[in-house]
Amino acid sequence: MVSSSNDHPGVAATARPIEKRLEMSRRSFMQFCATLATTLGLPKGAEAAVQQAMEAARRPSVIWLHFQECTGCTESMLRAEHPTLEKLILDVISLDYHETLFAAAGHQVEAARNAAMAANKGKYLLVVEGAIPTRDGGVYCKVGNKTAIELTRECAEHAAAVIAIGSCASWGGMPSTDPNPTGAVGVNKIIDKPVVTIPGCPPNPYNFLATVVHFLTFGSLPPVDHLNRPLFAYSRLVHENCERRAHFDAGRFALQFGDDGHRKGYCLYKLGCKGPETYANCPTVLFGDAGAGTWPVGCGHPCIGCTEEGVGFTKPIHMLAKVKNVEPPAMYPGLHESQGQGATLGSAAVLAGVAGAAAGAGAVLARNLGKQHAEAEANTDKSEV
Repeated sequence: MVSSSNDHPGVAATARPIEKRLEMSRRSFMQFCATLATTLGLPKGAEAAVQQAMEAARRPSVIWLHFQECTGCTESMLRAEHPTLEKLILDVISLDYHETLFAAAGHQVEAARNAAMAANKGKYLLVVEGAIPTRDGGVYCKVGNKTAIELTRECAEHAAAVIAIGSCASWGGMPSTDPNPTGAVGVNKIIDKPVVTIPGCPPNPYNFLATVVHFLTFGSLPPVDHLNRPLFAYSRLVHENCERRAHFDAGRFALQFGDDGHRKGYCLYKLGCKGPETYANCPTVLFGDAGAGTWPVGCGHPCIGCTEEGVGFTKPIHMLAKVKNVEPPAMYPGLHESQGQGATLGSAAVLAGVAGAAAGAGAVLARNLGKQHAEAEANTDKSEV
């Protein structure tokens, strides 16, 4: 077996405890660290820092709140494979409050939340899943006899960082669509602290995991864009990395679900795909660890733009996206162009008449040009005499 820097005895000794906890071989653990470093866009060699952080750092306490949502973000986390959920919450983070995953209920759960917040004051991570209703004082969502507004502000006050997971928590998502009867908003509208948003319906679990590992490694959350989305996950348009992009550039589009182009995997732009105006890493990270094609466009459905406020849950699915990086030609040929019937007898006669007139006019013009040339030659001869 070829040796590498990862085979150094010192590295092996320090890595062994966490490898045992995660039930990974040393090489698999280092590959896991390298994958996270690559996902975060870190430079070569950063996997060593990720390794050291995961080995030495105390598992961060996580308080996970649920409000107006479908629990899809948690369901997405349940299907994570690298590591699996039990490894994540028992060995990477300390999930001290999560209504869906708790075995306990009622007063016991609220007591656990208060104890975790007190023991980790200023150090715990607050994760919010779901939009927060604000109308009528926020009475449309209450947990432990507290409104979502009160609970969010209470938990955020001494949190080291706040993460909004999913589109609902990031900017209101589906609950905030018109007519928005509960006045649903994102977390950043409720608290004054910075909020890192990981939108998606649901978001990819590895975007959340990589964000937490960045916090473990560097003591801070990763760089974000103007909407506070981590740049490692939301800096490129879906359209740029889509496997159907070549069909878009060539003008090959599916025009109806189930038509010939749809079956052949042509671009879904004309079916309302919002990939050209949506920033996310869905086509590169994929979902469910089930192989190629495991994301909406790969499965044949247009991207709905769920990571973009004003696109997802706002624009109808059939509405064409605004292409941000390159505009397609105004007239692309269809897959099956209608055939013409050829020239009729009448149109051929008209064409022949036009051609004849043009030929006659050409002959007259040539004759006149010839006369003008002859006269010019004669005048030249006279001037020389």
